[in-house]
Amino acid sequence: MQRTRVIALCGVSGAGKTSVIKHLAEAYNSPALLFDDFVEPNTYPLDMKTWLHQGADVSQIKSPRFTKALSELKAQNDSPMIFIEEPFGRERAEIAHLIDYVIMLDMPMEVCLSRVIQRHLKHSNDPTKSLSNYLRNYDDHLRDVYIAAANQVRQSSDLLITNVGTIASIQSTISDWLYDNGK
Repeated sequence: MQRTRVIALCGVSGAGKTSVIKHLAEAYNSPALLFDDFVEPNTYPLDMKTWLHQGADVSQIKSPRFTKALSELKAQNDSPMIFIEEPFGRERAEIAHLIDYVIMLDMPMEVCLSRVIQRHLKHSNDPTKSLSNYLRNYDDHLRDVYIAAANQVRQSSDLLITNVGTIASIQSTISDWLYDNGK
C-alpha cells in the first residue's frame, strides 16, 4: 500500500490556488482541503502591518482546525494524493511536517490584484466599500505582506508556476510534473 502524499498549492491571494485545487482534486479523484475554509478570527495577527515590520514570520499564522483536519484526512485516506490550499507552503511550522510537495502559483502581483478586485465585485454585499477598504490596505501594507510571504515560500517550493494561463493549462503543468516525478 502506497503512502498518501500531500500536495500543497501556495501563492498570494488571487494566484488561483482554489480554482486549480478543485480541478486537480476532481481530475485525480482525490480529497482537497482549502485553507480559507478554516480561517478563524485569530488565524492572522491582528495588525498585519506591524507583523510585516517585525519580520513577517508566517508561523505566527495559526490554523489548528486546518492542521487537525489534514492530519485526520491523511491518516484515514487511501487515495494516493491529497491536495491542499496552503498559502504559505512549508513555511508554517504547525503544518510543514504534513506536506510532501509544494507547488507555488507565482503569478504577477497585478494579475492577483485584478482577480481579487473581480472577486470583491462579484461576492461582496457592498462592493464599493469592500473594495475601497481592501485597496487602501493593499496600498498601505498588504502588497508588501504578500511579497514578503511569497519570497519566503518561493525558497522552499518544489515547483514554481509563473506562466499566467488557464486553469486547464496550469493543471496540465502540475499533472505533468506529478507524473514525471513519480507522484
